[in-house]
Amino acid sequence: MAHTIRDIAAAIGAEAEGALDLTIDRVAEPQLAGPDDLALAMDPRYGDGIAKGRARAALLWPGADWRAMGLVAVIFAPRGRFAMSGLTRLLDRGPDIAAGVHPMSLVDPTAQIGAGAAIGPFVTIGAGAQIGAGARIASHVSIGPGARIGADALILEGARIGARVSIGARFICHPNAVIGSDGFSFVTPEKSGVEQIRETLGQREAITAQSWTRIHSLGAVTIGDDVEIGANSCVDRGTIRDTVIGAGCKLDNQVHVGHNVTLGRDCLLCGQVGIAGSTKIGDRVVLGGQCGVGDNLFVGDDVIAGGGTKIMTNAPAGRVLLGYPAVRMETHVEMQKALRRLPKLAARVAEIEKLVPKLPETD
Repeated sequence: MAHTIRDIAAAIGAEAEGALDLTIDRVAEPQLAGPDDLALAMDPRYGDGIAKGRARAALLWPGADWRAMGLVAVIFAPRGRFAMSGLTRLLDRGPDIAAGVHPMSLVDPTAQIGAGAAIGPFVTIGAGAQIGAGARIASHVSIGPGARIGADALILEGARIGARVSIGARFICHPNAVIGSDGFSFVTPEKSGVEQIRETLGQREAITAQSWTRIHSLGAVTIGDDVEIGANSCVDRGTIRDTVIGAGCKLDNQVHVGHNVTLGRDCLLCGQVGIAGSTKIGDRVVLGGQCGVGDNLFVGDDVIAGGGTKIMTNAPAGRVLLGYPAVRMETHVEMQKALRRLPKLAARVAEIEKLVPKLPETD
């Protein structure tokens, strides 16, 4: 769908100059842009690419001499990546799912489907489920009994929403995510080796055979408004109370949130993050790729953990963490510097040992 330069600028809250009625069909990198494309060069480093393409309009950095680049229209982006957010939202139509329920889907008669909802083929919706107005559900999605999905949700192919899960408005769920799976919770009749080690920090009593008994998950999952969950991610339901994902949280692909976890508002969890059961995460926490958080911990508001960090103790609010086990980022940097110096230090110690006479052995 074509948009004018004027409409695009208004949609992203930016200033525009030149031929504001020029229509744009697509966006493109500067050197690949055609006459109906909007070239994206929000940084001066990419400005030279304009001359290599055929764009007539571009999204540029403030103060760029767009006329010298041969353009007839420009949109200025003071913060390029933020402008990309509004621009891609405007141009992304999303999946084309016809309104109503596809004849090859199965919806329980007691389920409630909101006005304007669009449900694709091979979808199953359980008894008593509620689907909000304007929701779009792609093919092969299953929604369990008693689940509640808010307005304007987008649930993509193959996602699984379990029984009694409650989800707010404007939810986005990517393919094959599973929300409301059973929690991983098992116990032994006697004190297990794991329990012993937690108490002694490494010492074990006599090793005996053990068998594991399941603790069933009676809770569900509660998700706030404006949450996005990536492909192949899993959110386990709680044992007694619900697992909670706060409003505005964004989960990347292959993220695992364990049973009874509570995530605050506006958290960002990057790919392959794992949070063990009963841990509480504060607001606006950012966990880089492959971060791990142990069970029954507390991570305070505004904590940022770099990729691969393993949080094994409580983390106070505002702390910036890195490493395994997690330490302050500046401490981790100093530790790595010291580690790189170890070979030279070992060689110096060896030379010193050669110069120091050996002390006589004593009985």
